[in-house]
Formats: sequence, structure tokens, C-alpha cells
Amino acid sequence: MNSVRYRNQVIDFGHLSLYSERMSLRATILVVDDDPDVLTAARLLLRQHFDNVLTSENPEEIEALMTGQRIDVFLVDMNFAIGRNSGAEGLRWLEHITRLDADAVVVLMTAFGDLNTAVQAMREGAADFVLKPWQNDKLVATLTVAAQLRKTRATVTALSVPPPASDMIAGSAKMQEILKIVARVAPTDANVLIRGENGTGKELIAQALHRQSSRASKALVTVDLGAIAESLFESELFGHKQGAFTDARSDRAGRFQAADGGTLFLDEIGNLPPPLQTKLLRVLESREVVPLGGDQPVPIDVRLICATNQPLDRLVADGTFRDDLLYRINTIEIELPPLRERLDDLPALVTYFSALYARKYRLADKKITPGGLTALCAHHWPGNVRELSHTIERALILSEQDELDESDFRFTPAAGTSTSLDLESNERRMVIQALEQAAGNISHAAGTLGITRAALYRRIEKFGL
Repeated sequence: MNSVRYRNQVIDFGHLSLYSERMSLRATILVVDDDPDVLTAARLLLRQHFDNVLTSENPEEIEALMTGQRIDVFLVDMNFAIGRNSGAEGLRWLEHITRLDADAVVVLMTAFGDLNTAVQAMREGAADFVLKPWQNDKLVATLTVAAQLRKTRATVTALSVPPPASDMIAGSAKMQEILKIVARVAPTDANVLIRGENGTGKELIAQALHRQSSRASKALVTVDLGAIAESLFESELFGHKQGAFTDARSDRAGRFQAADGGTLFLDEIGNLPPPLQTKLLRVLESREVVPLGGDQPVPIDVRLICATNQPLDRLVADGTFRDDLLYRINTIEIELPPLRERLDDLPALVTYFSALYARKYRLADKKITPGGLTALCAHHWPGNVRELSHTIERALILSEQDELDESDFRFTPAAGTSTSLDLESNERRMVIQALEQAAGNISHAAGTLGITRAALYRRIEKFGL
């Protein structure tokens, strides 16, 4: 069976051009819809791309399904009762889910397209909004980005500390100076560019800027530019009108409109191809968007925060990044130090992660010995705080001792230190070399390795890079 019929329209799940790789993404997806045919189509499609797909016809089961397991992405219908098409039910379940799990990522879906409902849903915390019957490629792409957002939120939560202390573990002099800059810049509407290696906490700084701004009551909309296909860029950021392209059955709000009055965070901006840089610059200069297929500009009021792990100055010199766009986005520039340059924070981070994972896995919280701390301080930490989090998690699970010492930590040797026949080590080394040669450009590195951008992102996450 390659399709099902839904309300006299066929949902086909036999062709997946954008995501032809059969490697499943480590994520649990819960699909909630009162139509069993929709659930069948979703299950058959999504299980090819995610390692766990749950379905339910009754939204009342959501809370029970959340008990005892982490659901990474919720795909929830907005209308359950017969004759209802306002979307109010979906917004109510959105609020219920996020109250149960503050890090939950919810994508709402409906057969009744309405631009205002979409904007309201995203302002109230929905990650995205899709129409039924869906396009397979678009649905898989949307849920893949949503699953990546869930991982990011989990990392941000792990780096948070309870009030009234600072909302970041940042005792080192370098991080204290950054927090002072955040406090000075946040109340303004100045555009901010956050630079730093992967795993240094760029999104956490973006959240702090938004939370301390006058826009805090409005939405913070995050867009991972490295995860959006070039063909979907305009529709995702600027929205589209009904009939703009095949299957554009209704108007759809873009991320700029969803962030109106609030903050738009563009992550991985260094990966944006030059033609799309031009389109983005035009919007930033005019402060208005023209939805795809439309002819009337829509005014937008957003505070822009961007982030990158790439040397944009070098990309400008190479001609791969527009200098006028760089001037536009970096009114204020914040450079986050790598973990190896803020080792004063390492003991507090270790203590926090140990307590965090002890609670998560119902294990005894373990202190670290002086020898263990010395071993951690001697490591280069190419994956920064994210790598440290994975390292402590693994050590806490596998350690049979009352304390964590140097024998509990396993580090992969840096690229070029030795020749190994271990497949995983060699794969990690090749990924690092490709990223270095491409100056961090994901598209170029993926091309060098002969894999897709999505596959490279999976390896970056896998190796803590």
C-alpha cells in the first residue's frame, strides 16, 4: 500500500526525494489525529525516518503516553470534534503539552488552512504548522528540524541553573564579561551576532537576550538555516500565498511574521548560500516581507539575533558571504569562548551534569576525584560543553565506583594523533578534517565527504562536534 485517501484527497507516502537515506533519526514522534487513515499514512511514512513513531486517535491519551518516556516531537491535529475548524482544540492541547514538558516541541496540523491561526499557534509556542494532506518531503523535513530543536532545547535546559542564581553556569571571568554585555545589549533592539564553536551555548545566549529584552512577552522564533532546503527558504521565512506552488492550498505565515513583535534567531547563518543572502538582506533593509506568490508587502517588526561557528570575515574575503549582510547583522558581536578557555567553569559544569543525569537515570550522584578533574581539564574539548555533557552522562551510567575518576572518561584522540583501525575513530577524524578544510561550511564539507548535509549533521551530533 503506497497511499491512503483522506477527505477525498490522496496522501501518498511512496516517494521521498529530499530524504532518500534510510537511516533513522534518533527521535520519538507522537502523532495525534482522530482519523485512523491519517495515522496509518503518518506511521508508514515516518517510521522510515525516525526510530520510534507512536500514534493515537484520542488526545486525552497524550499525558499517559508522556509518562515514562520522552517524546521528542508531537504532531497534533488542531480539530477533533466533528464540524470544528477553529483550531482552538489544538491550541488547548499545545498549552497542555508544554505545561507538562517545558521543552516539548509541538507541530500542529489541520485540513483547514488559516494564516491567523498559524501565526497564533507559533506565537503560543508551536514549532511549526502543516496542512493536511501533507507533502511527504515537507513533513519529514519539518519533523526533522523539530527533532533537532528538541535536542537543542534539552541542551539549553541542561546548561540552566535554578534561580535566583545566574541562569547560566558562568563563573569564569570570560563568561562573566559576556553576561555583562548581554545585560547591556538585551534592552536595546540592536542586531546581535553570536559567534563561537559548536557546543558553546550560542542559543542559550540568544534566549538570555530575548528574555531580558522588552520583547520578552512575545515569541522567540528559532530558525536553523543549515537545516532548511534552499527550495523551501522563501516559504519558510517569508510565508506563501495559496497557489504559489503545487500543494500550496492556503496562505501560510513565515517565520518573520510569526516573530513579529518578538525576536527572530537565525542559527547557522554562515551556511546561507549567496542568492538567499541577497533575499534576506532585502527583507532586513525594508523591514517587510512579500510572501511567495504574493505581491503585497507585509510589514514586520522583529529583533534579529544570528549565530555562526564560521569565520564570516574570511567568508567575506572569499566572496562567499556578503559584506553588507555582515554589517547589517552584527551591530553587536558576542564571541563565546570554547570550554578549553573557560576551565574555571568546568568543576561547576561537572557537578551540574552529574546531578542532572543522576536524576534522569535514577542513579546515585557521584563526585569527581582530583585525578578525574585533572583528566577533564587536560582534554581539548572540541565539542565544548555539549561534549562534556555526553562525557559525564556516559561516565555516570557506566562507572561502578562511588566517585568518578580518570578511568571513567573516554576521549577520542584528536585528528592526526595516531593511525587507528577503529572505524568510528577514523570516521570522526575524517569529519573533523573535512570541516576544517571547508572552514566550517557544512555544504562544502558534506560535498568533500560525499554525503548529504543531513547525514553530516547527524555525524556532528554523534561525535559531539
